[in-house]
Amino acid sequence: MSAASVRKRLGLPFGHPAILVATWFGTGLLPVAPGSWGSLVALPFAWAICGRFGPAGLIAAAAVLFVVGCAAAETVCRASGLKDAGSIVVDEVAAQWLVLAVAPLHPAAYVAGFLLFRVADIVKPWPASWADRQVAGGLGVMLDDMISALYAGALLFVLVRTTEALLG
Repeated sequence: MSAASVRKRLGLPFGHPAILVATWFGTGLLPVAPGSWGSLVALPFAWAICGRFGPAGLIAAAAVLFVVGCAAAETVCRASGLKDAGSIVVDEVAAQWLVLAVAPLHPAAYVAGFLLFRVADIVKPWPASWADRQVAGGLGVMLDDMISALYAGALLFVLVRTTEALLG
């Protein structure tokens, strides 16, 4: 997507910091399933953060990105006039990090965390569905994904602990 088409679609030029953060450096501009791409590109970042700083570091990074993402999404929503542009994927990145905070550094756990979050993000169990409908602006963009992440993270926690117990 060209810089001109990004500006036309989202109201700001591609190089604007809010666009870079909101689209996670252009990932959200991919033509098919931007939310899934956003979740997917979150995985190596999560691995690196957790490998260096542990689960608490990943939770802290998710919290910081939540705050930054709220501001970036708010700016893009206002500039574009859209409630939640599909190209905004910073919400998937922050939420995916939150889910993976309960996962061991193992590829199978990360795949499971990715899949569980994608399902939770699509299904939007209550109160994520409420937040998606009722909370406006950047907070609304970010909040429903973070709530969905709590569900996916809880399921991943149970899955990891059950699998560890079964495999010894």
